[in-house]
Amino acid sequence: MATKNYAGVTVNVNEEGYFTDPSQWNKEIATEVAKEEGIDLTDQHFEVLIMLRQKNDAGEALSIRGINKSGVVDVKSFYQLFPGAPLKKATKIAGIPKPVSCV
Repeated sequence: MATKNYAGVTVNVNEEGYFTDPSQWNKEIATEVAKEEGIDLTDQHFEVLIMLRQKNDAGEALSIRGINKSGVVDVKSFYQLFPGAPLKKATKIAGIPKPVSCV
């Protein structure tokens, strides 16, 4: 198992850099992961990240369609907040496993 150091904390990650233990996540770590992804986090980013973590904790499958129905952010805004591969980037920054819907 690989590890990375964020905000002075060593976290366990898989070969793609996704956390293997979501309990190691905090906002400071998220900010550093986001910088690696080229994103400066705002309050709206954190709203989305917290929602993703809650859905993951509840065992819900994460998808773009589900994000749109969340009431937290619409799809267009989601793509603007996390450009490129939004669900992959957002889940990585949120410290949760990559969704199976992501290739």
